[in-house]
Amino acid sequence: MGSSKILIVGVKIRHFFLILSLNFEFMLVKDILNCITEVAPLQWQESYDNAGLQVGDLNAEVHKALICLDITEEIVDEAIAKKCDVIVSHHPLIFKGLKHLTPMTYIERAVMKAVKSDIAMISMHTNLDNSCLGVSRILAERMGLKDLHILQPMEGQLKKLVVYVPISAADEVRAAMFEAGAGCIGNYDSCSFNAQGQGSFRAGETAHPYVGEIGKVHFEEEVRVETVVPKHALNQVVAAMIKVHPYEEVAYDVFALENEFSQAGAGMVGVFDDAMEESVFLALVSDTIGSSCLRHSALTGRKIKKVALCGGSGSPFMADALQCGADAYLTADIKYHDFFVPEGRLLLVDGGHFETEQFTKELICELIQKKFPTFAAEIAETRTNAVHYFVRNK
Repeated sequence: MGSSKILIVGVKIRHFFLILSLNFEFMLVKDILNCITEVAPLQWQESYDNAGLQVGDLNAEVHKALICLDITEEIVDEAIAKKCDVIVSHHPLIFKGLKHLTPMTYIERAVMKAVKSDIAMISMHTNLDNSCLGVSRILAERMGLKDLHILQPMEGQLKKLVVYVPISAADEVRAAMFEAGAGCIGNYDSCSFNAQGQGSFRAGETAHPYVGEIGKVHFEEEVRVETVVPKHALNQVVAAMIKVHPYEEVAYDVFALENEFSQAGAGMVGVFDDAMEESVFLALVSDTIGSSCLRHSALTGRKIKKVALCGGSGSPFMADALQCGADAYLTADIKYHDFFVPEGRLLLVDGGHFETEQFTKELICELIQKKFPTFAAEIAETRTNAVHYFVRNK
């Protein structure tokens, strides 16, 4: 009986230490970076941007992450106080090259403080803006919009991959390509075109042919498999295809496509279950983003059913909102003269840059916790909105 009690206690102690070990899981900086770029590849960032690792070592261990919209000195101080060794932000702290590190600007001071405290900095900016699962989607979902799709899809992001496979191996090669990220068109996956024909080749003296004889021309019944591949996934798809292809030398072609890529681009379009008055829509926007100050164009007198939106500075996409027939367009940083552009065709609403992007913090935190459930990640308490509003009490 005594030995049974000892065994039970031993099991409980081991279980206790297992829980402790799970609660203190560590990752590498590159693990945190990669889990976000799985849904927002760095290739999707705009040319002017500086997304990715800003400070630190990709192979450094991290135990706790602080998530924020902007990096300021106060954010770094919060990270130090909470013993966070990586900060993940939406807006990059470093947009342009630094020529020196002195206490002259808040950017340099924040970088210096992070380096001294061995805190890494990662920023996921326009690549996350351009993701169909990114900044604008989470805002649209908070608004209650349904049937969501990209407002302005990106171009130049697709490749066509063509490979020639012996008939007996075609299914395995196709499956490997699809598993690696090929063959997605809109809401469909495993998309390909297949045509049978004869391939010919002659193996050289040092070759190890899968079929045929060295020095003799061989004809093989093959399948030409064509599929689309996102540019950022091309290398991994080709590697997966070559790995399972039976030929020693794989014959394949890659073509650039001009098709739009429905999984990436600016803004989001969606619809409400029921149309609502413009005043009700404005109240909904105000409640959703937590702002009592909204700038908007003249009311149109029509109900709001279809809405286009873009978190952050989305003025350049107003024409897309008009073209898609949206009843309203919600974004930020709209210039004075832009409010004349709609001419009654839609209601243009400026909700503020911080306000329309604030939910990005929750999005980033959710991506990390979903991938690494036992890794410590929390949203910063420091509010970083640089814009303040004066409300006069009458």
